Amino acid sequence: MNSSMEISELSPVKEVTEKEDSIFSKIFKGDKVIWTVFIILCVISLIEVFSATSTIVYRQQNLWGPILRHATFLIGGVGVILFIHNIPYRYFSSLIFVLLASIVLLILTPFIGTTVNGAERWISIFGFTIQPSEVAKISLIGTIAFLLSKQNGENDAVLFKWMVGLTAVVCGIIAFDNLSTAILLFVVCYLLMFIGKVKFVRLAKVGLAVIGLAAVFVFFLEIIPEDWTQKGILNRADTWKNRIENFASHKEETEESYFTITDENYQVAHAKIAISNGGLLGKFPGNSTERDFLPQAYSDFIYAIIIEELGFLGGVVVLLLYVIILIRSGMIAGKIDRLFPKYLILGSALILSFQAFINMAVAVNLIPVTGQPLPLISRGGTSTLITCAYFGIILSADRFGSAKKKEEDFISHDEEENEDNETNKDESVVEAKDSGDSFEMKEEVEFKIFVCDDEEWGS
Repeated sequence: MNSSMEISELSPVKEVTEKEDSIFSKIFKGDKVIWTVFIILCVISLIEVFSATSTIVYRQQNLWGPILRHATFLIGGVGVILFIHNIPYRYFSSLIFVLLASIVLLILTPFIGTTVNGAERWISIFGFTIQPSEVAKISLIGTIAFLLSKQNGENDAVLFKWMVGLTAVVCGIIAFDNLSTAILLFVVCYLLMFIGKVKFVRLAKVGLAVIGLAAVFVFFLEIIPEDWTQKGILNRADTWKNRIENFASHKEETEESYFTITDENYQVAHAKIAISNGGLLGKFPGNSTERDFLPQAYSDFIYAIIIEELGFLGGVVVLLLYVIILIRSGMIAGKIDRLFPKYLILGSALILSFQAFINMAVAVNLIPVTGQPLPLISRGGTSTLITCAYFGIILSADRFGSAKKKEEDFISHDEEENEDNETNKDESVVEAKDSGDSFEMKEEVEFKIFVCDDEEWGS
């Protein structure tokens, strides 16, 4: 009895409980590194969005309006994290139903959606504007993680067809109006399937098929008549073609044309100017000049504004924050034995970090211009809340996945201790029988002697 009490007092479960005595720990549960990175990104976001929304302030004639809106979404995002990270990860398997609903919304968006910046990516529901592609991203990743966790060697082929089919449908619908998001989502799902130990032959076939489709797509952009791209579902084809051609041919430009700002290179040119203005330490927050020229300085090109105001060092720090998310999430997933929370963490970390890397690569002109915001930092509504949901999923899977593992380790440890105690007891009895020193044997002998004496006395 005493030994079991000592074991329970020193158990890992009780040690974790004792560490969560503070109010902060009771509210903000889960991995502290992930929480720290989240808070730092929120602070950077508030500072840079307040500085980069000068054009919106001028248009609305309201200094505090844009930043208050962004701060409201960040606060709402914190509420989303606090809600989600208290939900056990097993309930995230219901994301399959959210995925089906998001597919319906994606299909309806071109017909009833709201056009913003020439793209119909938003839909209004009960007065709230949401972006169905963001909902589809998180629900598809959760669905892929769930299907991967159900592989048992016999149903792998069927589950693989479901994973590829759902990915193709969602990415195919999104691609019509947001090609970069479709490519990003496909790459993350593909990597998640690779991590989930899907057979290499199957993944290779899918990869070759995608490469073939990409080649056909590029060829189609070259031969498509211009009047086809003026309206309808191909209205974005002309934009894709121009971006690919401009990016592929910029090295062939003369020095004069390279430094000439035109309608085609307007965003890239001003992003380069912002980066060159930053230097090592930057011009400090609020002193950016290119924020007044970049049309999406607070969203797609906010990383260029960060470098201009915080310098090269600030840009490196922001980059490292997303690298930390990826590495830390990998470390957390490595400690969890159950497959579903493991894949949830990895999928969420991959989508967050890869989207950030794409945004940064666009800002420094490493890849063609896309419409990917910088997660949690760029100004946004749906994207901010969904980004916070990814953090909540990581923290939930860490909490309940790790707690389950600790509980199982504790139970197995307790059982091993009990087995050891029983073994030691049996060994001591055996030794006692061999040596004649057993206390029980002595009692039995003494009792027999006493009975014998009593009988003799009675007789």
